[in-house]
Amino acid sequence: MTKIPVHLDINGQHHELQLEPRVTLLDALRERLGLTGTKKGCDHGQCGACTVHIDGERVLACLTLAAQAEGRAITTIEGLAREGAMHPVQAAFLEQDAFQCGYCTSGQIMSAVACIREGHAGSDEEIREYMAGNLCRCGAYPHIVAAVRQAAQEYAS
Repeated sequence: MTKIPVHLDINGQHHELQLEPRVTLLDALRERLGLTGTKKGCDHGQCGACTVHIDGERVLACLTLAAQAEGRAITTIEGLAREGAMHPVQAAFLEQDAFQCGYCTSGQIMSAVACIREGHAGSDEEIREYMAGNLCRCGAYPHIVAAVRQAAQEYAS
């Protein structure tokens, strides 16, 4: 199959790849670049485990072709921490014990960051509504909501 040049800006670093046009952003991240924090859950856009940010907007990497992200700023879970310090949402997830098996955690955190940035963390009901696209097989939802609430309060202060 024909390969095309794809230039991706991920977590502040530029990557030049030769990819088949049908390669998803998820597969490019995990298989070509070794950024395995973004998880492959259902691979059908139904679980949210593959959530990343493109230009600050949350997207499902399994439903996004890598070529569609060319020239845009991509942030993965690996890009949230800065200068050795966890992102406030990551810290809140730890403090609130908002994960069990951990498989969905990176997608949950990426969605939580966007949920707060979008201004949708005003109440537990609103948090649940805007986090609904991310599934947790272990049922850690009360802890996830508590973590988002905590991080939102830290952002506000």
